[in-house]
Amino acid sequence: MFTEFKLHPQLLKALESQQFSKATPVQEQAIPKALENQDLMVCAETGSGKTAAFLIPTIQRLLDHPTATGGTRALILTPTRELARQIQKQCEALTKHTSISSDVITGGKEFKYQSVIFRKNPEIIIATPGRLLEHLTKKNDLMQDVEVLILDEADRMLDMGFSEDVLSITSHCPTNRQTMLFSATLQQRGLAHVIKQTTQDPLSITVDSIRGEHSSIRQQYLLADDDKHKQRLLTWLLSNETYRQCIIFTNTRVKTEELYHFLAYHKINAGMIHGEISQDERNHVMQRMRQNHFKVMVATDVAARGLDVKEIDLVINFDMPWTGDEYVHRIGRTGRAGQSGLAISMIDSTEWNLKASTEKYLAVKMESRAIQSLKGLYKGPKKVKNNGKAAGLKKTKLKNKAAKKDAKGNKAPNKKRPQKDRNTVISDGSTPFKPRKKTEG
Repeated sequence: MFTEFKLHPQLLKALESQQFSKATPVQEQAIPKALENQDLMVCAETGSGKTAAFLIPTIQRLLDHPTATGGTRALILTPTRELARQIQKQCEALTKHTSISSDVITGGKEFKYQSVIFRKNPEIIIATPGRLLEHLTKKNDLMQDVEVLILDEADRMLDMGFSEDVLSITSHCPTNRQTMLFSATLQQRGLAHVIKQTTQDPLSITVDSIRGEHSSIRQQYLLADDDKHKQRLLTWLLSNETYRQCIIFTNTRVKTEELYHFLAYHKINAGMIHGEISQDERNHVMQRMRQNHFKVMVATDVAARGLDVKEIDLVINFDMPWTGDEYVHRIGRTGRAGQSGLAISMIDSTEWNLKASTEKYLAVKMESRAIQSLKGLYKGPKKVKNNGKAAGLKKTKLKNKAAKKDAKGNKAPNKKRPQKDRNTVISDGSTPFKPRKKTEG
C-alpha cells in the first residue's frame, strides 16, 4: 500500500483517485530509496509502473521542501515526444491536488511558445534532449535550480544518438542534485559512461529484466515468402483473430505508409504514425484510437515507447525489429498491467537470423504458427546452428566430389596457392599490400 511510504495527504488523494491501490514491484523497491535522496539506476521493463516509481518520490520531495526560487526543480529527460506526453499526463494526475506545475518541451512545437513556458517557471519539466539543448544554447541557466534529474528510457536515448546531448544537459544542472536513471537494460553499450558521468554512487535496482519470459504475452512467429505473402497473412489475422485493438510495426516510414494504404484498400479502418508526421497529427491519431474510432494502428518504432493505449492486446511485427531491445518494447505495448496479450512476428528468409538472435538475447522461444490456407514456399532453414541461426553450407561441400577424382578414381592433387613472402611482417598481423605498378607519364 502507498500509505506505507508516508506520502503527503494531497499526493495520497491523487493516488486514490487514480485507483493506485497497490504498488508494483519496481515502485516498492525504488520509491523508498528515492525518498532517501539516493541516486538510482533502475532496470525495469515497459509496463512495470516505472513512471510512477520516479514521479511519486519527486513530487513528494517538492511538497516536503517548498522553495521560492521559482525555477525548474525537477527535469525528466525521455527519448520521444509520445513518452514525454504520457509522463506529463500522469504527472498532472498526481499533482492535481497540489500547486505543483509541470510542462513539456519537445520538438514539433514552436520554439518561441516554449520560451514562454520557461518564463512561467514550471517546477517539473519533461523534455526530449534535442529540443531542450536548443533552449539551453539560447539561455544556459534554465536548469540551474534542478534538484532531481530523471533519465527515463536511457537505453533508447543512447540508441537514438542522444548520449552527448544528455551529458551536455547534465552539465547545466547542479552537481548536488539527485539523479535517477531508468532503463530496460543496464548492459547497453555506452550506458556505463553515462551512469558514471551523471550519478554519484548510485544504487542498482533490477526488478524486471528485459531478458526472460514475458508470462502475460504469448509470442508467436509466422513464416512468409515475401511482403506480398505477409500482406495476405496480415489480412487473415485481422479478420480472424479476436482482439480489442492492434498495432502493426514496420521498420521504415515507407513501409508504414504502404501498409496503411494497403489496409485502406481492403476496407480496414486504421491509423498511422511515423517520425515524419507532425506532433499535432500524432496527437490526433492517438486520440482517435483511444476513442475507438479505429482499432488498428500501423507504426514505426517511434510508437514502440511512450504509446499507452490500454486496449491493445495484439501486436504484429510485419518486419522483425533489428534489435532484441526494440522487440521487447514493441511487444510491451500489449500485456500491460497484468492483462494478457499476443505478439506475432512475420519472418521471411532474410529475417530468420534476426529472430534467432532475439530469442537468444532475451532467453525466450517463440511459438511456431502456420495458417494452413496461406502456407508459403519458405519452410525455414534446412539446418540450424546451436544458436538457432541458419547453418550455411561450407564451400568445400558445394564442390562436386566427383571433380576431385581423376579418370582412374584416384584423388586429384590439391592445388596450393603460391606462398606469399613470409619475410614481410606487419605488426597488426594483416596481409601486406601489393606494391602498385609504376606507370609511365
